[in-house]
Amino acid sequence: MPGVLSRMCFTDFRQQDSVGCTKSDNSFLTYCVDDSNCPILPGLPDDVAKYCLALVPRSNFPALGGVCKRWRSFIKSEEFISIRKLAGLLEEWLYVLTVDAQGKESYWEVLDCSGNKHHQLPQMPGHTKASFGIVVLNGKLLVMGGHSVIDGSGLASADIYQYDSYLNSWSKLASMNVARYDFACAEVNGMVYVVGGYGIDGESLSCAEVYDSDKDKWTVIESLRRPRWGCFACGFEGKLYVMGGRSSFTIGNSRFVDVYNPENHTWCQMKNGCVMVTAHAVLEKKLFCMEWKNQRKLAIFNPEDNSWKMEAVPVMGSSTIRFQFGILDGKLLLFSIQGGDPGYNTLLYNPNAPPESQWQTCDIKPSGVCLSTVTIKA
Repeated sequence: MPGVLSRMCFTDFRQQDSVGCTKSDNSFLTYCVDDSNCPILPGLPDDVAKYCLALVPRSNFPALGGVCKRWRSFIKSEEFISIRKLAGLLEEWLYVLTVDAQGKESYWEVLDCSGNKHHQLPQMPGHTKASFGIVVLNGKLLVMGGHSVIDGSGLASADIYQYDSYLNSWSKLASMNVARYDFACAEVNGMVYVVGGYGIDGESLSCAEVYDSDKDKWTVIESLRRPRWGCFACGFEGKLYVMGGRSSFTIGNSRFVDVYNPENHTWCQMKNGCVMVTAHAVLEKKLFCMEWKNQRKLAIFNPEDNSWKMEAVPVMGSSTIRFQFGILDGKLLLFSIQGGDPGYNTLLYNPNAPPESQWQTCDIKPSGVCLSTVTIKA
């Protein structure tokens, strides 16, 4: 996977607000663009006007954001998504980082629950990167850290870029305190945590830090007991779980699970973990993993009793076929790494269906090889 990711090309992107209007719209739009304190919709109380804007389909959000400052500010607010949630209008979209058949160019594409492809994301600013972290926070996609090759030299990054799915644009956030790549990251209780990885000189790291979006600030927290890299993280019941990867205190891959409790700011350990995970996803308060040595079984972790169970994956063919996971509509999608190969369908696992019908095939499929996915509701 790092070999594929290292060829990704991100170019500079700057997006201007655009206002599309007819002559009959000019007076209203000019009035609003010049005055952020104007009514949301002239002649209507703001609460009614806000509900009207919340009724607009998600695909039109970028256009709304280009009308005026007041609309732009509203659709970026937590109030906007709260109104859509109360109205039962939240739309779940899958953002897939994919690469073309030649493995040269990567891009993010957007799919809905029916598998319809809506658009590609603008390219992210910054240098070509590999081994970066991806997290969704407050309906926005964060791409963190990573490894770049600049003028022939490898360089760890501390940069954080945020994609706003409402406005279809990228922006830069506060950088991490420690540049890192091949690290674990996850959102827990509205905060983003990064743990371990490799540092500027390729040294393995035990340090960890947390991001507060309200302050746009990273704060160093207590370090792991040992350096750890190639690992992944997830959040359960307000705690951060770090699994997989390697540790300088183990031979080979680590089965230790590091658990961080934000309430008392401390780490503890369990030994009931997993190793060399090629795909993972959290669904129905459980962790689903695919381990490198066993691509024909799902390893399912229940944090309530720290137990694991195995679920057979009903697929034929070579045992070397790998999968990446996606989540849509409360179901787990398994995308073959073979990408657009018509010989491999996307598998769908429904944990709430009867045992005999939990597995199905579906038509949702990325345009190319699936490298990573995130799900954003808005």
